[in-house]
Amino acid sequence: MEKAIIGKKVGMTQIFDDAGKVIPVTVIEAGPCTVVQKKTEEKDGYNAVQLGYGDVPERKLTRPELGHLKKAGDARKKTLKEFRLNDCSALNVGDEVKADVFAQGDRVDVTGISKGKGYQGVIKRHGASRLKETHGSGPVHRHAGSMGSGTDPSRIFKGKIGAGQMGDEQVTVLNLDVVQVDTELGVIAVRGAVPGPKGGIVYLRNSVINVKEKGAAAAASVNPQKASARVNPQKASARNK
Repeated sequence: MEKAIIGKKVGMTQIFDDAGKVIPVTVIEAGPCTVVQKKTEEKDGYNAVQLGYGDVPERKLTRPELGHLKKAGDARKKTLKEFRLNDCSALNVGDEVKADVFAQGDRVDVTGISKGKGYQGVIKRHGASRLKETHGSGPVHRHAGSMGSGTDPSRIFKGKIGAGQMGDEQVTVLNLDVVQVDTELGVIAVRGAVPGPKGGIVYLRNSVINVKEKGAAAAASVNPQKASARVNPQKASARNK
């Protein structure tokens, strides 16, 4: 069954595995989330569940929001997110989803809003080159430079790199390993970095990448051309054996 949860990024730390190697992890305070709404193929045309995260006072919610949340019981949630899941039969409106929905070894996709870096130039935003620092570069060594010919087409094509707003956009990191799950604290540690600042809202769900373990079946399929090349007597590596 596909799984999903809403959480808050706590920060990064490191965990030592059984072999003593350091694993950089991001700690996420996952849940508890409440199933606020459930959509089905028969009624809505697709299967999905809407989860709510983060308690908020009732005075900070509008009447339409209160009416929507009251269907899930006494849920006063600040963040709502809908997840399209293939099988939602195990979840019902009012159910609570906690961090133990994921286990060590699972692979997840983490979505968040990246850090906003304000208005930046073309060098920092796109990694463009700067002019030389010798005589003649003038005060424009970090400018974008020429944008194209002036006569034809007399305009700048869409997608041209330039200065502008950097960051503060939705970013998804795919296929991260769940290194550790603490059910008592309600936190999940995933390998690597996830987008967003400390305290930012992130969304976790099963990874869309299907990783196949290498086994005997994979080792049996050998390219005959590559196999013959390894024992080719014309090669120096074969003659030196």
